[in-house]
Amino acid sequence: MLYKGKYWQCDVIDGIAELKIDAEKGANVFNVASVTELGEAIDAIEKTDGIKGLVQLSGKDHYIFGADITEFIGAFDKTDEQMIEWLGHNNSNQNRIEDLPYPTCTAINGFALGGGLESCLATDFRIAFKKAKLGVPETKLGLIPGWGGTVRLSRLCGADNAIEWVAGGKQYSVQQAFGIGLVDGVVDSLDELTAAARKTVERAITGELDWKARREQKKNPLKLNKMEAGLVLKGSKGFVAAQAGPNYPAPVNGVMAIA
Repeated sequence: MLYKGKYWQCDVIDGIAELKIDAEKGANVFNVASVTELGEAIDAIEKTDGIKGLVQLSGKDHYIFGADITEFIGAFDKTDEQMIEWLGHNNSNQNRIEDLPYPTCTAINGFALGGGLESCLATDFRIAFKKAKLGVPETKLGLIPGWGGTVRLSRLCGADNAIEWVAGGKQYSVQQAFGIGLVDGVVDSLDELTAAARKTVERAITGELDWKARREQKKNPLKLNKMEAGLVLKGSKGFVAAQAGPNYPAPVNGVMAIA
């Protein structure tokens, strides 16, 4: 075992690291403890030679429900600098996974919501069980996706789809996610999921799948000229603002973050 904590474990099998979240108690969520452990697990992965790829997965009947909202009250008492540091730790984790020097894939077995979906977006590919549910519901809590979700979702799936997902805060089926390019493959059985994710990584290792191009797609600016940006982003901002009303700024802020 390369790493073992109360939330995250990692082992290397035939050259592919399997990074698993499986909380000892309760559901899989991002809290201070799990974020800290994830950073430690990435440390171990980065220091290990011979790894050719990585699969991210869950040991429970869901992937990750998102951030632990029970920690929010204490977090909102922090200064702006402390808040940035608090959010920045997991943002750094996701960036480090995205920057690993080999292909990566997430196996989505169930609910992947909020920060859970943002975790999936950090990898190059996503394979999902047909009954999984995905979404970024942060705006329903008066927040916006803070761990790279607005940028990665819009680059992978287009600004219009990202605006719908972020501003609406709804849950979507795997079939809907596949339709906009968020999910790369769907399996009918949970028994197939990890093997399918590993196969995706293996195909990328051999060059059959261009994982570097997929990664660059997430890091580049939106492919919109000034006129298109005005129509899509400014138009959407106005529409969302009208729908949300003056006392509900989160959806509009989410649209603004997509650019």
